[in-house]
Amino acid sequence: MDIGSYLAQNARKKPEKLAVVCEGRTYTYKQLNEEVNKLAHGLFGLGIRKGDKMALMMKNSDQFVLAFFAGAKIGAVIVPVNFRLTSSEVHYIFEQSESVVVFCDEEFEETVTSAREGTHVLHVITTGTPKTVGHHSFDRVPVSNTEDPSVQVRDDDDLEILYTSGTTGRPKGALFDHKRVFNVGLTMMISMGINEKENFLHIAPLFHSAQLNLFLLSGVVLGATHVIHRDFHPVKTLEAIQEHKITHFFGVPAMYTFMLQVPNAADYDLSSIKRCGYGAAPMAPEVVRKSIELFKTDQFYNLCGLTEAGPGGILLDPEGHKTHLGKGGKAAFLTEARVVNEEGKDITPGVVGEFILKGESIMKEYYRKPEETGKTLKDGWLYTGDLATIDEEGYITLVDRKKDMIISGGENVYSIEVEEVLYEHPSVLEAAIIGLPDETWGEAVCAVIVPKQGASIDEQELKSFCRQKLAGYKIPRRIFVEDALPRNASGKILKFQLRQSLNGVKQ
Repeated sequence: MDIGSYLAQNARKKPEKLAVVCEGRTYTYKQLNEEVNKLAHGLFGLGIRKGDKMALMMKNSDQFVLAFFAGAKIGAVIVPVNFRLTSSEVHYIFEQSESVVVFCDEEFEETVTSAREGTHVLHVITTGTPKTVGHHSFDRVPVSNTEDPSVQVRDDDDLEILYTSGTTGRPKGALFDHKRVFNVGLTMMISMGINEKENFLHIAPLFHSAQLNLFLLSGVVLGATHVIHRDFHPVKTLEAIQEHKITHFFGVPAMYTFMLQVPNAADYDLSSIKRCGYGAAPMAPEVVRKSIELFKTDQFYNLCGLTEAGPGGILLDPEGHKTHLGKGGKAAFLTEARVVNEEGKDITPGVVGEFILKGESIMKEYYRKPEETGKTLKDGWLYTGDLATIDEEGYITLVDRKKDMIISGGENVYSIEVEEVLYEHPSVLEAAIIGLPDETWGEAVCAVIVPKQGASIDEQELKSFCRQKLAGYKIPRRIFVEDALPRNASGKILKFQLRQSLNGVKQ
């Protein structure tokens, strides 16, 4: 079955079950299915057909859910877009994905208007009142037809293109069909024990595969209830858990850190929580321990995966937390995980090798990037580019990233992309971007700069320069000025040495 058909099935099986709660708006499964169908037929009226690419540049909302499932039901391919990106970054995604329609929130319409120039985008649909002539209002697209669209969608039809940074610094679109996305959800059902009685709270961005595929889609398949917050606020999150009796909570480490800082956090009734998940960035063991105390449950799961796997990979379950806190864990359901040397052979415990995965949720390919696909998918295995160790019990721990990817507050930052911008600054001779441990964000994006002779670096001015070309989370939080960058014999910058020398010395 395709993902959209599970919504229709639950509308028949449990029509009065509460499906979605968002900013005072509620939908039963019957109502949600009908609204999705109205929007799906409205998309037909705009000429959108099976296989067309449909971008969503939206914050968490009921409209996001409606748009996603309407697209899924007509066989469109959904392209979630990070709403923090600049117009040039969004332009690349629109162009590379061949998107023909874009859903966006009113606040992002200006960015979308600029980004669509020179792309395949034919229609822009905004959740508010359009400011641009020719754009459509979300409320005016649905029609009166509440029947399921008569489109045959198979489980091997494409469903999503999820963008992740690549070796060139440009994003790559990981392509998934309905079956692969279903298997991502099935992994969570088995590994975490989620079921139809769950009350999910969605505060991590739904454009991220973790919140979208692991919990929203799996929860709709099961027929669970979904409470959706547009933005994260620590106090409102605690209030929502108490008010809606949330049973399953997922957040990036920074969210746990902010909730722990709420002065009266312990006064909230969080007893409904059955389990907590965290991922998308490193989470310090001490933060995990304090979070276990706050939620008064030891049912914590470390979800350590990557977008190309759906996301999927390895996880550390509650039992593993008791004796292996700080490690990534073992392979999740439907997944195999290994750590190998350059010849592709398993390494011995304690030796560093490359982390590779194989399973039923691995992407089909990088969309329209056959060369990159060939380098990443080899003999049925996904070569992640992440460096890891494995112990005698089979627990895997990630220790570094070949791709120099930085994960800050749950957002992926690719060093080359930021470095290219820094090199455009007239005072910068050399630049290296590294990630340093940060209690709040997991990792902080840091720049090591060698200025041109006679030039000086003004930290605030350099950050303002970056802000014109990069999303906010990619801008260096700390800037270090050095006389030279360490290099090996071939001239390659030794970023490991930079991280080692700066970590704990220049905090």
